Amino acid sequence: MDDAPDDAPDFADFAADRIDVLFRYAYMLSGNPHDAADLVQEAMVRLRDSWPRVQHKHNPESYVRTTITRLHISVWRRRRREHLAGEVPEQPQPVVEPSLDLWDELAKLPKRQRAVLVLRYYEDRSDAEIAEILGISPGTVRSQASRALGKLRDIVNPLRSLR
Repeated sequence: MDDAPDDAPDFADFAADRIDVLFRYAYMLSGNPHDAADLVQEAMVRLRDSWPRVQHKHNPESYVRTTITRLHISVWRRRRREHLAGEVPEQPQPVVEPSLDLWDELAKLPKRQRAVLVLRYYEDRSDAEIAEILGISPGTVRSQASRALGKLRDIVNPLRSLR
């Protein structure tokens, strides 16, 4: 007797087809391949548990993307607290010149600003959709996007910030 549900092949096919796209999405949100892999793995476990319901009533990929986004928000809310070092470092850390790689600069943005930009420009979501996903107001979405874009513009054109 086989304990696997009848829909297991459909889930396996979906997972095999979409895992790379979902990983790229999670990487865009988290800026870290290890965190992205964790987000995708947890989201896929949750999708598997809900597969019979989701495959017929909803778009499974949209369900997973929303789950990834919410998991990411949960993680950065927990990590938001300040972590104090036990000891002061003996030697000063070397100063690194800023890189003009846009992906690196995107990863340096605060988590909420990065999430807003990814949802707006990578996912092509409206302000209302972003606000609902992140649990913030549409005005906050716009202000976070404005601040993030301003930071990126200052990096790309450093003379702009001197005006």
